[in-house]
Order: sequence, then structure tokens, then C-alpha cells
Amino acid sequence: MIAVENPFRPTAGATPPEVIGRAGLLDEFEYGLQLGSGAPGLLSIFTGARGIGKTVMLGAAHDLAREHGWAVVSETATGAFMGRIGEKMRRLAEELGDGPEPRRHVTGITVAGFGVTSQLSPERQVDWRELGENLLGLLDERGTGLLITVDEIHAADRAELSQLAANVQHFIQDRLPIGLIFAGLPSAVSDLLNEGVATFLRRADKTDLHAAAVRDVEASFTETFGTAGIIIAPELVHKAAVATGGYPFLIQLVGYFLWREAENHDGSLSSATVDRAIAAAIRRNERVVIEAALATASGKDLGFLHAMAVDEGPSTVGDIVQRTGSRPTLVAKYRTRLLAAGLIESTGHGKVAFAIPGLGQYLRKHPL
Repeated sequence: MIAVENPFRPTAGATPPEVIGRAGLLDEFEYGLQLGSGAPGLLSIFTGARGIGKTVMLGAAHDLAREHGWAVVSETATGAFMGRIGEKMRRLAEELGDGPEPRRHVTGITVAGFGVTSQLSPERQVDWRELGENLLGLLDERGTGLLITVDEIHAADRAELSQLAANVQHFIQDRLPIGLIFAGLPSAVSDLLNEGVATFLRRADKTDLHAAAVRDVEASFTETFGTAGIIIAPELVHKAAVATGGYPFLIQLVGYFLWREAENHDGSLSSATVDRAIAAAIRRNERVVIEAALATASGKDLGFLHAMAVDEGPSTVGDIVQRTGSRPTLVAKYRTRLLAAGLIESTGHGKVAFAIPGLGQYLRKHPL
């Protein structure tokens, strides 16, 4: 019987027992929390493939901000997220205000010139920017500030993102204590940075998250299982670490299923139980990540992806043209679509590779 609870959390955005390979990535941000308004680390963007740990990094930033006494407003970039941010700011301002505020019942949130709609008379509805200035002024008086994080910006309405960027730029110019962190797929972030309204975001600290080194995963597994008294041979730890590819979500999945196997086998892991755990992790990754990512792919998208799956490594656009029998212009169109969807990534001039670990193997197991 293992006395320690399974520490692995293979759920989107859940905090893992250890954030492997991310040391130092938030150092500038933490320094910015100490410096306050205008510090470069307070404007950051995390990019990377699905499951690479962007949401976990946002969570780590939330924890740091709160440790330094900052208020945090966290949102996902689904429709009308500016209104939701505004409502959270209004509530924070009420909590910090000097006098008692009548309780308000929120009947709805709308985005119209970035106003926040609640059960108030029209003359008392507060403009989004004025609301932010008020809240940031109150926080500044207390020697703290506000961190806003927006996840999944690839799904956002670009007008809302641009408006948020413009307002945050205004706050920074007024030397108000504001921090902004975005997270999204690489192509969406690149598009955003190329848009004129959001040019000031080009000064943000942009971090492209990559897979952790397998040796770091191996070291983490060794320590985590060893501390719990789970018996596993070094070569099996290495095998499990290699199976993750350093991919954070797979690290959590493989660790989770290894732990379950150990619980069912008196705290000991054999070659057979390790193989079973790895297989279970791969199946779960296929269902949760790969199949979800492919759900909106068209037939032409899938044809492009299956043409790539012939190769073990990166594919050339020329080979895809030949294998699909499509015109180069049509292949270029679907290449752009798949880049935007985060299914593939550019690896050099005329070359692309799968952006999601295991996608090539999955496609080879499920031919058209």
C-alpha cells in the first residue's frame, strides 16, 4: 500500500507535482512584480502546442502574483471576455473602496464600447477603461497591482484582444500597476503581433514553450516514485520518460498510470506494468488531445495530415503536393489552415512537422 496520494494530475490546466523544464521562465515576471508599473516582465506571452503547459504557466504566474499581494483576473478568450474581465474588476474595486457599496445583482454582461452592464442606472454604468483606472489607482495606493491573464487567444475575437491591448497600453502609459499575460497557439500569437492595433505587444516577453528534456523527466520520475517508496528499475524509469517525449500532458498521464499500477501491485512496477501504463497514457492522450484537435479538421485537412504521416520526421511541402495530387496553391492554403489550428508547425523553409506529439502515429494507425 502506498501511503502517499497520487500526485499526478493529467487534466487540462491542473497544477502538476513539478513543472519540469520551466525553471527561470517567470524570473522576469517576478522581478516586475517587485518593480511595479512599466517593468518589462509584466507584459508576457506564452506560446506552444496543445498540452505543452501554457495554462500551467499561467497558473504559476497567478501564484507568484498573489504571493506578492497582487490581485489576479484570469479569463479564457471566449466570447465577451472583456465584459467578464470588467465585471471582475468592478467587484475588486468595490471590495477595495473606502465606503460601503450597495450590493448589486448582476443581470448580464455585455461588451458595447467595453461597458459592463449590471442592474444599475445608465448614468452609473462605468466605462471599461475608467473602471480599470479606478481599480488600479486603489491598488497602487496599497503598493500592489493587477495581473490580467487571457488563455487560448487563438479562439478570441480579435477586436476584443486589440481593445484589451490598447487599454493596457493606456494604463502602462499612465504608470498604473498592470500586468498582462497572454497564452495561445504560436500562429495565433504571430498574427496578433502583426496587427497594427497591438504593435506595443511586440515588446512583450515572448516564450515559446517546448518539450522538457527526457533526462529531466527521468530525474523527476525517479525522485517522485522514490520518495513514495515505489520500486521501479532505472531502465524502466528511462523507458517511461522516453514515452512522454518531454510533453507535459503526457508526463502527467504516464506518471498517473504508473502510480495506479504501483498501487495495484504493492508499490512495485515491472516491465509489464510499465508497458501497460504507457499504453493507457497514449490512449488517453489520443482521446483527450489528438481526437479533440482533429474534430474540426476537414477532409482536405486530413488528406494533408495523412500525407505527412508517411514521414517519420518533418515533411516537405513538395512531397505533400505529390502525395495528395493537389495543386501547390491548394496545399499552401491547407498548410496555413493547419498551422493556425495548431496541428502542424513550420520547421524550416518548405518543411512542416506535427505540432502534437503522437499525432503521426495516430494517423498511421487510422488511415483514411
